[in-house]
Amino acid sequence: MNEFLESIINRDPAAKSKLSVILTYPGAKAVFFHRIANFFSVAKFDLIARLISQFSRFLTGIEIHPRAKIGKNLFIDHGMGVVIGETAEIGNNVTLYHGVTLGGVSPSENSESQKDQKRHPTICDNVIIGSGAQILGPITIGENAKVGSNSVVTKDVERNKSVVGNPARYTVSGEKSSIEFMAYGVSGEDDSRTARVRKLEQDNELLKDRLSKLEERLRD
Repeated sequence: MNEFLESIINRDPAAKSKLSVILTYPGAKAVFFHRIANFFSVAKFDLIARLISQFSRFLTGIEIHPRAKIGKNLFIDHGMGVVIGETAEIGNNVTLYHGVTLGGVSPSENSESQKDQKRHPTICDNVIIGSGAQILGPITIGENAKVGSNSVVTKDVERNKSVVGNPARYTVSGEKSSIEFMAYGVSGEDDSRTARVRKLEQDNELLKDRLSKLEERLRD
């Protein structure tokens, strides 16, 4: 417990003390309740496990399936809206921001055939996933990788890499680029697309103006 609390304080400059983390951090509460729910789930007391997880969801706004496998020192910052699916696996020292989904691709289709199958992602050690990101399907996010805010990831991400956007793409290293990792807000990929659209609109207006002037000259 002490190591867990220290890991949160080390990653959050707003954390003032271990006591404040215990009493006021929903992410810490959610992980604590998950440990209990997972214990009952492994022991085949599924109803008790689900009741505990639902109570935790009501208390924290974070939904973690009792069967999800979570390593040491998971930090769920802010927490509201985080969803972690049944077959998700999370390594050590992972950071998730609010609104993150570790989900399946099509859980409501052919659900019978998906039982006892790996449907959710595996998140390796030291990964950071920005707010609103969706990691979908039985994919792997490699060690030390970063996923930008509001990204949608449906393919494996290599270790030590960063991805942003929808669909998620690797950031460009060693070059000046508007595509960069952001834990909050809209990723650089979206900003880049908006800039291109605005440029096209400006070029279109310029062409209209030139065409109008050409028509006036032809009339004269």
